[in-house]
Amino acid sequence: MNVLKGQDILALGFMTFALFVGAGNIIFPPIVGLQAGPHVWLAAAGFLITAVGLPVITVVALAKVGGAMDALSSPIGRAAGTLLAVVCYLAVGPLFATPRTATVSFEVGVAPLVGEGPLPLFLYSVVYFALVLLVSFYPGRLLDTVGRFLAPLKILALAVLGAAAFMAPAGPVGEATPAYTAAAFSQGFINGYLTMDTLGALVFGIVIVNAIRSRGVEAPQLVTRYAVIAGLIAGLGLVLVYVSLFRLGAGSHAIAAGASNGAEVLRQYVQVTFGSLGSLFLALLIALACLVTAVGLTCACAEYFARLLGAPYKALVVALAGFSLLVSNLGLTQLIHVSVPVLTAIYPPCIVLVALSFCHGLWRSPRTVVGPVMLVALAFGVVDGLKDAGLAMPMALKHLPLAEQGMAWLVPAVVTLAFALLCDRVLGAQALRKA
Repeated sequence: MNVLKGQDILALGFMTFALFVGAGNIIFPPIVGLQAGPHVWLAAAGFLITAVGLPVITVVALAKVGGAMDALSSPIGRAAGTLLAVVCYLAVGPLFATPRTATVSFEVGVAPLVGEGPLPLFLYSVVYFALVLLVSFYPGRLLDTVGRFLAPLKILALAVLGAAAFMAPAGPVGEATPAYTAAAFSQGFINGYLTMDTLGALVFGIVIVNAIRSRGVEAPQLVTRYAVIAGLIAGLGLVLVYVSLFRLGAGSHAIAAGASNGAEVLRQYVQVTFGSLGSLFLALLIALACLVTAVGLTCACAEYFARLLGAPYKALVVALAGFSLLVSNLGLTQLIHVSVPVLTAIYPPCIVLVALSFCHGLWRSPRTVVGPVMLVALAFGVVDGLKDAGLAMPMALKHLPLAEQGMAWLVPAVVTLAFALLCDRVLGAQALRKA
């Protein structure tokens, strides 16, 4: 029975960490820190739940069922499970997350050096996705290319930035914005959605499992154990990165008080702290972080749709990379504007699916319980998403519990869970009496 050596387990953990840390992970914490001010650590607690806790739990849940999202979603039926998987893969693949890696790395790291405009973005995205294509053609080598080479470089760059945030703060902590003064925890919780890490974990699960199997490990209990260890290593790394970036943002009021996004905060801080080499350092850091994530997303999406459609893997890699290239040229602002309502709508049912996957032993029929709760979470998640899109909402929906915090789905989902559990017990008792 093949087992992984210590260095392979460490490389697997580094690979998992590197797959998660992309554009959103680097640009969202600084703006949260800046806007939260003295409430930064309360906001950070909410952020870490959705940006670290949920992704790690999702990796563990997927490892238990062999890495495939289809197996995790089996309680809701094949058709609904396939639809959910397709939506998640498209959202974190060619529609939003993969194109965003190119636009963020360009606008934050490259545009300050070469200038903005459609042509520089197009030329950069062509080179960027050519590299993504090249690495993604060989998914069996991810543990070597990412875990042993790209990930350590990425970690080193993040470590330099993180150490600087604590050792050389730009200034004192400033005042909080009204939103964070009123509800710092929930604001951080919702901002954690924007990293897309829970959806990414649903997609990366099969990549992590396949990386383990590429080393000849086939025993299910060993695959699960190594995937859990990799998830924990990645989670620890994410916490360290986020804490340092929160600190960086909180201390940047003196140099970036008017910043509208985390990219501006980072750019200002790096320029002040690292001088003339700051822009080059930031360009390399963001480009490397985004490239690794784009490779992981492209591999995962191509592998999933190859199984679903029976199409050649390499042909799908070309199609996904090409489509992502086109979408990336729409620009970062437009991508974020469209993605926020969609993510707000689809995150709640995914959270429910992962959370309830650990509780299947508590009820007689998983489909009776999981399906209704996910459906209610989706319905109220859509309400939150439409509100984020700026559409007019009926007054009754505006006053739902936790609606102001962007979590109108939570209370209805818990109530539905309680009712579904009661129905499951009643049906179970009836079945026993008939037997």
